Amino acid sequence: MKPFMFTIDDETKIGLENDGRTIDFSRAWEVYELVNEGLPPDNIAFWSLDMMIAQDLFDLEVFSNVWSFLEAHNLLEEFKIGNEFKYEIPLFQPSKILALGRNYKAHAEESGFEVPDEPIIFDKVITSMLAHGGDIVYPQQVKRLDHEIELAVVIGDEAKNVSINDAWDYVAGYTIANDISARDMQERDIAQTKPWLRSKNFDTFSPIGPYLIPKDAIPDAHNLEMELKVSGETRQKSNTSMMVFKIPEVISYISEHMTLLPGDIIMTGTPEGISALVVGDVVEATIEGIGTLRNTVVAG
Repeated sequence: MKPFMFTIDDETKIGLENDGRTIDFSRAWEVYELVNEGLPPDNIAFWSLDMMIAQDLFDLEVFSNVWSFLEAHNLLEEFKIGNEFKYEIPLFQPSKILALGRNYKAHAEESGFEVPDEPIIFDKVITSMLAHGGDIVYPQQVKRLDHEIELAVVIGDEAKNVSINDAWDYVAGYTIANDISARDMQERDIAQTKPWLRSKNFDTFSPIGPYLIPKDAIPDAHNLEMELKVSGETRQKSNTSMMVFKIPEVISYISEHMTLLPGDIIMTGTPEGISALVVGDVVEATIEGIGTLRNTVVAG
């Protein structure tokens, strides 16, 4: 079950892909609720994945129940969506996007740094988000643009001072992120002890998606193969097992310093193999069990 957001005929909805078939989940859910609960359509208010998370409805059971209902009534074809739709960012309004620096040992070493003693957290602003299929804009003032494939964790419940043992309870699901970085700018800022903010946050510097996979659909988030290809050539290939700080540690650490809210996104760091992008490159970031995030680099 792979939920996503899409737009078709100027209307944005929830989609669901399963077994190679893609349906309009928003419309199917409306019918399912109407038949099973007797609710009129205007009471079905959950038309985005953000809203599902906020209402504690984003879990595998909800998607499975609706799919099974359609199968039982031979309605899958009725709710099928064709190829004329556009993928949207899976989460429209996270309160924040937080990212980890140097959370893979080999990446820290290739960048010339020691493995950190505690998580390095920095901010990715909301306006940097980009949907699957969108164009990564190469700014004119940047001399080197890099890719960074990352597993992104989406928070499901408000979290403050969460223990490591309880951290999994606050996860809603997972998606793919690409932490696009103006590397030359970042290196200058580090040399001058400035924050990394500007080098990480040009518009389009946070491709994310296309799917948001419920937590229950991923048996072990710390054992997922990940690979990034640039125009067909593999540049990064690793496994999430190589994270220095695991997901529960990261959630607990962040929640000691700030409140995490439903829909917040944590990008968990990139493995080794970062390299420069050029205009025209097609960047494909794939994580096992989630899918492939594809974007093209265009001139600014």
